[in-house]
Amino acid sequence: MGRERAVKTALVIGGGIAGPVVAAALRRAGVGVTVFEAYAEAADGVGGMLMVAPNGLDAFAAVGVGERVADLGQPCGSMVMEDFQGRKVFAFGGLPGLPASRLMWRSDLYRVLRDRAVELGAVVEHGKRLVGVEEGPDSITAVFDDGTTATGDVLVGADGIRSTVRTLIDPDAPGPEPVGLLGLGGWGPPVPGIGGPDVMHLAQGKRAFFGYWATPEGDTAWFSNLPHKGAMSTAEARAVPTEDWLRHLRTAHEGDHPAERVLAGARDLQVIGALEILPDVEHWYRGRMVLVGDAAHAPSPSSGQGVSITAESAVQLARCLRDIADLPGAFAAYERLRRARVNKIIAGARRTNNSKAAGPVARAVGRVLAPVLSRTVFTPRRIFGDVHAHTIDWEARVTA
Repeated sequence: MGRERAVKTALVIGGGIAGPVVAAALRRAGVGVTVFEAYAEAADGVGGMLMVAPNGLDAFAAVGVGERVADLGQPCGSMVMEDFQGRKVFAFGGLPGLPASRLMWRSDLYRVLRDRAVELGAVVEHGKRLVGVEEGPDSITAVFDDGTTATGDVLVGADGIRSTVRTLIDPDAPGPEPVGLLGLGGWGPPVPGIGGPDVMHLAQGKRAFFGYWATPEGDTAWFSNLPHKGAMSTAEARAVPTEDWLRHLRTAHEGDHPAERVLAGARDLQVIGALEILPDVEHWYRGRMVLVGDAAHAPSPSSGQGVSITAESAVQLARCLRDIADLPGAFAAYERLRRARVNKIIAGARRTNNSKAAGPVARAVGRVLAPVLSRTVFTPRRIFGDVHAHTIDWEARVTA
């Protein structure tokens, strides 16, 4: 009975990462899907590097692209935490029975997800920027800035951290907040003794946080999180000349090993701007509208979970719409399955951001306490167990 009364058509707003994932999941659930992307062209070649954790690989498997995503980029099987002198403080290995996380280009992941959504029958339209909705008792109509409209049973906001759909659901909904860090990255010369390309090194420098790892090509990929008060958009950050940023980075990491050496030979700078986090969004749905991905829950990049929990939410939303005929009941079940989990991950990202943005005294105290914490609190299972081991059974029925 529930299958007969299920949602038949969905309008997905946003064609970045969340849009194709939820489109593929909805198609697997038997829902007709059209994805509307604001930009005139596909996002091929757009974006930097990101990480997909084991729980993300599990969610992607539910829409039939687990193996394709696992073939992208390079594995990240362990993480080594270091001090500013390059001395190992503690290390995290992978959890038994779980695949390694994967470091990959956003554009490569986007291409795989878009292709999968289209394979399953989703339609993608570009140049469609949402400006409003018209809600009826049995349908919802999206209104775009070019004067066109589209009507479906539900409208899914997969339109990112600055979601238009979120403000349509709740005009008082919060927007993103800066976390006090700037994000920059690039490539540099090899670091002796760095280990294989499956080892990520994370170092709390004297004035800034530095991450680095070997690439299969033999050089060193790196990122830096610089303490910074206030907001700075990507466009504003990219307007700063590259040499100015490199000079700032070299000053911030002066005396840090191996950051100082890597930055001396840095090239091809990637500039993100101020890292952001989304405060708790009270309303994930209203009427026939619902949020998924960064539109509902956006941890900062420090979590390493943004893409993975987006994929999880997309799959869970599709399962709920597949199995629960009552639309408010389906949306409520979706939120029940997701909110506590993502809030825990976002809270962890806040703590990480605070430690990265700490002042010199707090950094010194952290370096003293780190060896003790690594033997008691900072164990792989405590930190990653509940997050990375999370799985979704696509075939299991969801009940209200």
